Amino acid sequence: MSARELVAAVRDPELPLVTIEELGILRGVAEHDGHVSVTITPTYSGCPAMDAIRADIAAALAAGGYDDVEVGTDLAEAWTTDWITESGRAKLAAAGVAPPEPAAGTSVRLTLSVRCPRCGSLETEELSRFGATACKALWRCRACREPFERVKAI
Repeated sequence: MSARELVAAVRDPELPLVTIEELGILRGVAEHDGHVSVTITPTYSGCPAMDAIRADIAAALAAGGYDDVEVGTDLAEAWTTDWITESGRAKLAAAGVAPPEPAAGTSVRLTLSVRCPRCGSLETEELSRFGATACKALWRCRACREPFERVKAI
């Protein structure tokens, strides 16, 4: 397996249903003379999962026979939920986590309602701006009465 394939398969520790590639955290993998350089961008600058992600990347590469590994962080271009892949959005929704819609070139995001990932209703309300992690908010569906998390649009 290539270094890129190994790193792309690393799961996000806070949202283990998606890989770091599907979440858009993985920005690049370069291989030169046995040295592998990986660049990641956190979902936000204070993300506590970054140390675990770096360790998981190094472990995945070591298991694949890559011992000379460097994992760097790039904050020059801030992560955006637009970087979540379509497969990542589908996996989030299938697991009951409402993914944000792509911005489609707009600079202002206004969320009046979020589609419930369980029943599809737009009769939803935000209960708390903060969910289990800082990148998610807690919502509830008024139709099926189930709570769900939503990845915040950035």
